[in-house]
Amino acid sequence: MSENWVVLLREDPMTTGRPVEGLRIALGLSTGNNPLTIILLGKARILLTEDALDVVDADILEKYLPAIQDLNIPLLVPKGSSEEYSLSPEFTVEEICSSKIQSHLCDAHRVLVLG
Repeated sequence: MSENWVVLLREDPMTTGRPVEGLRIALGLSTGNNPLTIILLGKARILLTEDALDVVDADILEKYLPAIQDLNIPLLVPKGSSEEYSLSPEFTVEEICSSKIQSHLCDAHRVLVLG
């Protein structure tokens, strides 16, 4: 039976490389048979914008973003994120309410939290 995995990113990628590292780890986890979802909270949502070119470890991020886009890994952000950030339409992004974010976290078999 496959296990549902969630990677939760919530730190500011302008000040730390952990969110970029989290995307790298998520990409590695996506190669398995387990369903994977990435949840971005707080300033981690910058990773899905044009400002992502200015983050810590942007050179590493540039290597992994195309694969995340091509694999259509589900990316969840809080409802209203598109009003606050210019989210790139190249990603499979879904804006959901906080109770649904909580449900995803509670229903997951494994959760990796970075920050």
